[in-house]
Amino acid sequence: MNNLAVFLRLLTLGVGLFVASAHALELAPTRDVQLLDSPFLKAQNTNKDYVMALDTEKLLAPFRREAGLPFKETYGNWESSGLDGHMGGHYVTALALLYAATKDDTVLQRLNYVIAELKKCQDKLGTGYIGGIPDGNKMWSEIARGDIRADNFSTNERWVPWYNLHKIYAGLRDAYIYAGNEGAKKMLVRLSDWTIELTKKLSPEQMQTMLRTEHGGMNEVFVDVAQITGDKKYLKLAESFSHQAILQPLEQQQDQLTGLHANTQIPKIIGFKRYADATHNAQWNQAAEFFWQTVVDKRTVAIGGNSVKEHFHDSRDFTAMIDDVEGPETCNTYNMLKLTQLLYLSSAHEHKNPAMKYVDYYERALFNHILSSQHPQTGGLVYFTSMRPNHYRKYSQVHDGMWCCVGSGIESHSKYAEFIYARDLTAKKLPEVFVNLFIPSRMTWAEQGISLTQQTQFPDADTTELVIENSKRFRLQLRYPFWVEHGQLQLRVNGKKVRVTQQPGDYIALERRWKKGDKVQVILPMKPRLEKLPDGSNYYAVLYGPIVLALKAQPFLTEKITYFADDSRMGHIASGQVCPLEAAPFLLGNSNEFIQQLKPVAGKPLTFNASGLINGQNMQQVELVPFFRVHESRYALYLPYSTAADVEKNRATAAAEEKARLQLQAKTIDQVSPGEQQPESDHFYKGEQAETGLHNGRHWRHTRAWFSYELNDKQQEAKTLQITYAGVDTGRQFDIQLNNVVIARVESTGNAQAFFTVDYAIPSDLVKKSKGKYTVKFIAAPGSIAGGIYGVRLLRE
Repeated sequence: MNNLAVFLRLLTLGVGLFVASAHALELAPTRDVQLLDSPFLKAQNTNKDYVMALDTEKLLAPFRREAGLPFKETYGNWESSGLDGHMGGHYVTALALLYAATKDDTVLQRLNYVIAELKKCQDKLGTGYIGGIPDGNKMWSEIARGDIRADNFSTNERWVPWYNLHKIYAGLRDAYIYAGNEGAKKMLVRLSDWTIELTKKLSPEQMQTMLRTEHGGMNEVFVDVAQITGDKKYLKLAESFSHQAILQPLEQQQDQLTGLHANTQIPKIIGFKRYADATHNAQWNQAAEFFWQTVVDKRTVAIGGNSVKEHFHDSRDFTAMIDDVEGPETCNTYNMLKLTQLLYLSSAHEHKNPAMKYVDYYERALFNHILSSQHPQTGGLVYFTSMRPNHYRKYSQVHDGMWCCVGSGIESHSKYAEFIYARDLTAKKLPEVFVNLFIPSRMTWAEQGISLTQQTQFPDADTTELVIENSKRFRLQLRYPFWVEHGQLQLRVNGKKVRVTQQPGDYIALERRWKKGDKVQVILPMKPRLEKLPDGSNYYAVLYGPIVLALKAQPFLTEKITYFADDSRMGHIASGQVCPLEAAPFLLGNSNEFIQQLKPVAGKPLTFNASGLINGQNMQQVELVPFFRVHESRYALYLPYSTAADVEKNRATAAAEEKARLQLQAKTIDQVSPGEQQPESDHFYKGEQAETGLHNGRHWRHTRAWFSYELNDKQQEAKTLQITYAGVDTGRQFDIQLNNVVIARVESTGNAQAFFTVDYAIPSDLVKKSKGKYTVKFIAAPGSIAGGIYGVRLLRE
């Protein structure tokens, strides 16, 4: 077995780097699983077209620029406003994954070309470094000598530099793992050695200061480098890149996630888990398990996603999930699936078989969030999936929209094959194949002489059939999903019924000497069911088996929604008209009676007639359909429950509760949520001696010097700047400037209220001279503090 094959096995097993392990479970590698006709194969092919349509030269431009080599124009959007190069790293990974999945030589040629061009950049610099971070060399020099200025999303005035660099680390690793590119391996090791040299004089305290800024999965990738090279120094580097402020509460089984930027944390946990597997560190492993359980049980909605406006909300209150249009971020689910894989593999240590809870979550998130996040025709990718009833999503376009969820998206839709099957590699035992997902595919295990094909139309049909292609003795482990009721799963081998004694959540073991052509048929009866929001509030999603059903909402009669994003900084947000919650459909039942009245629609798989069961405008004929098939439409996933007698009263209550908020939103031209990573980044935050925090569930920022944002007013209609304060910040003095003009001198922010707003008039001549752009700046008086600022809004009349 060659070195690459050995590493692949170690990587998928989670085998200890320097300690032997009896654990021998692996996921069937992507290269050994071929997708067959299904929505997943279509999504993979659509994604391949999208990836191959990207302009390679534009993606390489930031790396060439920073290396001092000739370059053409870069892409716009995030690729030219501070996160330059992040898409290039994702691009390398996506190409490597696509090659493993498709064996397409054209993809391999593109990948090898990109690696060769990146090598020129690394060679030109001569230090081992490679990256697209603007003026990165200056920043890295400052860091090397201990000059570290770290905020939530910036280090030394650069947008999340380690997060950015992690993408190229991961790309080089994946080019080696999935496509066997030896040059990429050498470049990865050189880049890792550059990091060792850069950080060798930093104290542990300085490292932890630097890790305040989002840094992706840097600890994870250094464990990978350690396993590739067998050198412990990279494992030590991985430990130094592990953020103790996040790790330590998790080690104590404490949930301190509320208010944290969600996708900043998940890659850190993946790194904790990788390090735990490599060193057999039980405490770090338990921390990762606790994090997963906390997020999945307490902060995850029906589609498998989490977070509101990119942050973990209070697990006891999902109000923001319904109110806000910026629902679960696709990157979060991409990373939760990576963590789920690792926990699934190691769970076989503790149990006879791996824990089924990980498979059920993986299936739900894959079908309902990841699959739904790609436009089926254009391949465009979704950032936020709104849970607000009657809202919609926006899709990227190939050359417009270089967001993080585009980068992770072109990876996700390249690797649908990687969790369908798992395999037990223990040499002294009978070979075992675990069937996790019901997706049409062919799996080959050449070393064991095992091949099988899974033929199914799941979830449109409740049956899957496995055809054995070799004569071989092995154990076939079939998943009994939690969503199939006890005693309802049926099993036949070559047409003969087999008695099933296992429970939902078990694997069903079939051990025999299989003959070529043997057929195993599994019938998985599905039923509709209602699922409440995790906080127990009065909103329900409808599921059929693992599939979340959606109501395609009626659009406003006069509206024309722009579903495809432009290249603007905030183009990923579906910021069109918000439907009032009182106009949302109401469920007229929350019990088995409601479920029993749902009727399948003949000739339309997974479609149910809910007429008479949902109250709303134009709801005489109502159908519920799989969410992953809903595109370019308003939709509703969570619906409030009401009795028919109370529905009008409940509508009036919803209208009253939302009236002020919607009026404010209608007046809002632009807004910033201080202390929240992406809103601040999108508004080009700058500052000195500034800090952020959380008070009563709301983020704030304050400073002993100054900080600023850029606001947009394209129509030049601004009248008022509205600032939100908290009563706890009494006695603070500062100036508020707009385009270098002082519009307010704040003598004290004290107020008896927990939170309150103050409106500051904007001079009309300032608006005329603004050209639709404002820089709002908060400047602390000598010896005082500016802030805390909890909200910034630019308002029209």
